[in-house]
Amino acid sequence: MTATAASFTAARRRARTGGPDDGPKLLEHVLGWTLVIVVAMLVTQLGLL
Repeated sequence: MTATAASFTAARRRARTGGPDDGPKLLEHVLGWTLVIVVAMLVTQLGLL
């Protein structure tokens, strides 16, 4: 393995950008909507809206 190939491989391992093939989509959507609901309940309870 050349130095260039090694540095490219190391950079690819570090650069996780959250692209379309990065992790389970269902879990991400469920957690996202859960956060939205919790924030909405907090805003309602505090009377901010």
